[in-house]
Amino acid sequence: MKSTNRPRPASPHSLARLLLRWYDRHRRDLPWRALPGKSPDPYAVWLSEIMLQQTTVATVGPYYRAFLARWPTLARLAAASQDEVLRAWAGLGYYGRARNFHRAAGEVMARLGGRIPCEEAELRRLPGIGAYTAAAVAAIAFGKRTTPVDGNVERVMARYFGVETKLPAAKPELRRLAQGLTPARRPGDYAQGVMDLGATICLPRNPRCGQCPWRRGCVARARGMTGSLPARLPKRPRPLRHGVVYWILAPDGAVLLRRRPENGLLGGLMEFPTTAWRAEPWSAGEARGLAPVAARWRELPGAVRHGFTHFELALTVLVGRARRRSERTGVWSPVDRLNDHALPTVMKKVARHAQEGGVSRRRSRP
Repeated sequence: MKSTNRPRPASPHSLARLLLRWYDRHRRDLPWRALPGKSPDPYAVWLSEIMLQQTTVATVGPYYRAFLARWPTLARLAAASQDEVLRAWAGLGYYGRARNFHRAAGEVMARLGGRIPCEEAELRRLPGIGAYTAAAVAAIAFGKRTTPVDGNVERVMARYFGVETKLPAAKPELRRLAQGLTPARRPGDYAQGVMDLGATICLPRNPRCGQCPWRRGCVARARGMTGSLPARLPKRPRPLRHGVVYWILAPDGAVLLRRRPENGLLGGLMEFPTTAWRAEPWSAGEARGLAPVAARWRELPGAVRHGFTHFELALTVLVGRARRRSERTGVWSPVDRLNDHALPTVMKKVARHAQEGGVSRRRSRP
């Protein structure tokens, strides 16, 4: 049974003080965080925030280290080609982030003399930087009194203040509450502290309320509502789309690749030629009629499945051998050199499926 008692929230000053004290003792050791007493590197902070969009800390860590080792400065990144950047990003997903980050690096070097903006409004003028990222970079890298609000922060605010409005409608209220707590002193550490609180204590399931520095004033804890806040509208099921991928081998065993259009899903990345992805499955006749080269086709058993944010994808793989290697049809790559190309995860799955089917170098049979 829910308690009718509503605890009295502490003052913003007290909450900030409690959180900063907790953060100094329990902060996560993350590769992009400056050590206590050290100034953060704005480029490193910016890179981490771009990589962390829609991606977990555990996934980002190895990519972040490898990316920063290859391009340790913004100037080095701006001088790289987009293909190089996309290859380094391959597997991390949401590739528009990589393209925009690369474009923004070039813009900062060309227009701003290499100086990363420190104000939210200036940061938001750069490609790929929205409200959250601008606030996070301004607060963490430059100590500005701004309030980045991600899912962790929304959960902490909804529970502490007992906000029962369902997300996403609750977002403006949660943002206002979060902004009201942001201190003028150490705003970057405070911002990271609230994120750490949500990531390690105020968990989506089974929160560790006994370890929370804000437990005494938390409405959700007092009312037994931690399991129901923040409230959300039910998720819609993701639709299933279907496509056909062509694994085309040249006489020398190389496989055909092509580049996807710059705009749209997986823009600018390499792929094995594929049909459009649609709601209805493709018939055998349709698939063969859309093949990019003339060949005798064999369908591999099974399908390659991959989940995107808004839909699930099932890909049928057709195997064929081209009579000649024409450069007009795309890029031919040795199978053992596919990792040299910026292949997204879904296409790496296709490659594994084809190779497990034993078609890498053998002549296909109808």
